[in-house]
Amino acid sequence: MATYYPSLEDMKGHQVLQAQAAAGVRTPATTVVTEKPKLTSGTGKLRPPLVCPSEPPVLYPNLAELENYMGLALSSEEIQKNLRTEDSTALTPAGPPPGQLVAPLSGNSAGLRRAEIKPGVREIHLCKDERGKTGLQLKNVDQGIFVQLVKANSPAALVGLRFGDQVLQIDGRNCAGWSSDKAQRALKKANPEKIVMVVRDRPFQRTVTVHKDSTGHIGIVVKKGKIVSLAKDSSAARNGLLTHHCICEVNGQNVIGMK
Repeated sequence: MATYYPSLEDMKGHQVLQAQAAAGVRTPATTVVTEKPKLTSGTGKLRPPLVCPSEPPVLYPNLAELENYMGLALSSEEIQKNLRTEDSTALTPAGPPPGQLVAPLSGNSAGLRRAEIKPGVREIHLCKDERGKTGLQLKNVDQGIFVQLVKANSPAALVGLRFGDQVLQIDGRNCAGWSSDKAQRALKKANPEKIVMVVRDRPFQRTVTVHKDSTGHIGIVVKKGKIVSLAKDSSAARNGLLTHHCICEVNGQNVIGMK
């Protein structure tokens, strides 16, 4: 199974770090310090020349020492914070487990966690607030029911519902083919203490991680929430952002309707 990265920059950075580790393991070079043979006191025998280990040759750049890598401004503190310390006694450099998300540049940021889209379905238990509201608005799209709006700090927000999630069931009833009004009525009539919903994470959305360059830009021009232009060789272009695509969230914050 392949290793996954949140961005192309994370993948390239991790490959360089792996190559550095592999080069250090495979080339245990030694350097002989030349000196004249000397007699060992009391034995009359010659003492062999001193041999001391040297550092392995550096074949790849050290990301922590680069001021600019792929247009990114990197700091050693940031890289060390995002990387796990490897065991220095290991005979071979250990790679990440297959299927694991590796992010030496992005790290375990809050935005990355919030924006994660997981496959499969999940069951959530929703309740209503003291006013009898869930903070959730549903809409029919192509015969399916989708989350159109989640109010901040509402019961819906607290259980992790997000814009674009698909609602498959409400209290055991399949939602396929329902109108928007029927879905809202089902929520209104539901038990205020417990509403059981089956949800699929955002089937029409994807998460793309990009990095600001040394000038603080990611390389896109946005008008009315839609990407209208991409800068060549920018992080946005490298990571597959496309024109005419709409931005729903930035670091987990809903930006629909914002200027």
